[in-house]
Amino acid sequence: MSVLVVTGTDGGVGKTVVTAAVVALALRRGSAAAVVKPAQTGVAAGEPGDVDQVIRLSGAATTFELGRFSEPLSPAAAARAAGMPPVSLAAAAVLVRELAESNRLVIVEGTGGLLDRYDDDGATIADLARSLHAQVLVVVRAGCGAVNHTALTLEALAHRGLDLAGVVIGRWPQAPGLAERSSVADLEMLAARPLAGALPDGAGRLAAPEFAEAAREGLSATLGGVFDPIAFRHRHTPEGWG
Repeated sequence: MSVLVVTGTDGGVGKTVVTAAVVALALRRGSAAAVVKPAQTGVAAGEPGDVDQVIRLSGAATTFELGRFSEPLSPAAAARAAGMPPVSLAAAAVLVRELAESNRLVIVEGTGGLLDRYDDDGATIADLARSLHAQVLVVVRAGCGAVNHTALTLEALAHRGLDLAGVVIGRWPQAPGLAERSSVADLEMLAARPLAGALPDGAGRLAAPEFAEAAREGLSATLGGVFDPIAFRHRHTPEGWG
């Protein structure tokens, strides 16, 4: 059994697609996997949310969305704007532990970044990861701002004594420019390890069979794939940049 918390440097970096990719590879290996989304924001009732995308892409059968708020804000702010009680991360922890008894892998997908607030007391997905003794997979951008945002996230992670599972670029462009290519070596230096993957931008629009192959090629062996971080770095890093 293992619990993996997927967070990011910000919203829109590809956390849901990375979550779906990890689940798709786990299911491909025959491992039971469950997904928990403590808070969905920016999606109205009845509209497909992140969990629905994970189901469509990976075929996951055991999924939970614990709270939904229509405003695209942090979970705490979105709950306040809706006049609703915030999501309880303590209750989320109880559910995850229960799921871990019957699933080889439980993935918790956070909302926004590592330190976005879930309630007025300041609870964060980092607190949930610590209470679960879970590893944290950090999904990042490539390009302008990526290095600074990643550095701040990893520093906050280390400060809280959390275990880094790896860094994945969630949306690698089809035609990366100098900004994206020059950030690769810096991202690996910050993580003090090779990249754990890079999924192509637009992977979330693929059909399930094609997505499973993209997941296999885009995630490293530690996550069930065949991604080669050394080859990726050599292919994309500008000559003389590291």
